[in-house]
Amino acid sequence: MLARRFLPLVIGSYLLFRLLSAVLMIWLARHQVPEGVPFGPESGSTTTYWDMTRMWDGRWYETIVNEGYPDQLPVQDGALQQNQWAFYPLFPELTRLLMSITGLPFGVVGSMLSLVLGTAAAGVMGVLIRDKVGPAVALAAVCVYAASPPSPTLQMAYTESLAMLLLCGFLLAVQREQWAVAATLALLTGLTRPIALPLGLVALVVVVLRWRDRSERPISRRDWGGMLSTLVACGLAGLMWPAIAWSQTGSPTAYTDTMGTWRVGGEVHAFQPWWHNSAVALGDFWGRFWLLAFVVAMLVAMLGPWARGLGAPMRTWTLGYLLYLGAVLDPWTSIYRYLLFVFPLAVVMVGGGWAPDDERSRVYRFVGLRTVVLVLLGLGWQVWWGWELLRFIPPADNPI
Repeated sequence: MLARRFLPLVIGSYLLFRLLSAVLMIWLARHQVPEGVPFGPESGSTTTYWDMTRMWDGRWYETIVNEGYPDQLPVQDGALQQNQWAFYPLFPELTRLLMSITGLPFGVVGSMLSLVLGTAAAGVMGVLIRDKVGPAVALAAVCVYAASPPSPTLQMAYTESLAMLLLCGFLLAVQREQWAVAATLALLTGLTRPIALPLGLVALVVVVLRWRDRSERPISRRDWGGMLSTLVACGLAGLMWPAIAWSQTGSPTAYTDTMGTWRVGGEVHAFQPWWHNSAVALGDFWGRFWLLAFVVAMLVAMLGPWARGLGAPMRTWTLGYLLYLGAVLDPWTSIYRYLLFVFPLAVVMVGGGWAPDDERSRVYRFVGLRTVVLVLLGLGWQVWWGWELLRFIPPADNPI
């Protein structure tokens, strides 16, 4: 029965968690001062659910919809200022198109678009996981993901939902060796979110594994062409937006310089901010201890036999993406939102990542119990996340 009703159950479960998040955001709106809403509440005085959906980076996407991207990088007192070039164009352009068709405001259109895309992403995610470890585990993993602390972002005017749809579609395509689809989705990510580098690593690993299997499954010319096109598409995806920013501003480093304006010291440094920020947050010893413990835990989680059922694409993506975050991110409270993309970890956490033919899976799974515990923990943590991070108390606060 689960197999026959799998997609309706996945989508229904996902939408239930989005409804719970909507209730939370309506409650938070009552405690959000109007002065903290980007461009002020749409109603004029009272903060609403729709205002909460465009908090924080939502204001940048709203600015892009209304003003586009600057032809010249804004400089004040000799220092480059934060600007729209840090934000990729596909989501705001889709929002702008739908706003012109419907006549509805940014908060409504952006959040509803995100909700629809996120629902589609949950369906593709479910199929991706189901193909490897079965429908029960896939449904459980989607529920854990949908209840996670930063999951309200998936119904806000953010790129997370669109990026998740493209990511899950890409992983499913390479898993099924549908190279043309994978290449197309990789190119679209180049206009959505800067994740092309770990996508390229996934494609490379899958191609190498396919090459090693060539004696049992010969590789046709068409497959060779498809694999090459996917690798090239991942490379182009990583270069597209920086190249567009260069062409529009005349500065070859427009994108990277703009990204640096969000970093301490005005520059992007690989790995070092993690070491520094962990010490700032938790102290020199404990901060670095827990950082190293996290690294070890992620390696053990993804490389152990309890994750073998996930297959190479999802395991490679998780580790590659975490490595990428280590190289480019200046971590703080936004790390919750970035970790949405390590959704394969939910499969391991519910005990469903064992290979189907591994007898140990019968002993260690307890999928149902683990799922209930993780969902309840996620929902409780989500309330804290919303109260402490989604709300903005002027003049400054920790971002989502």
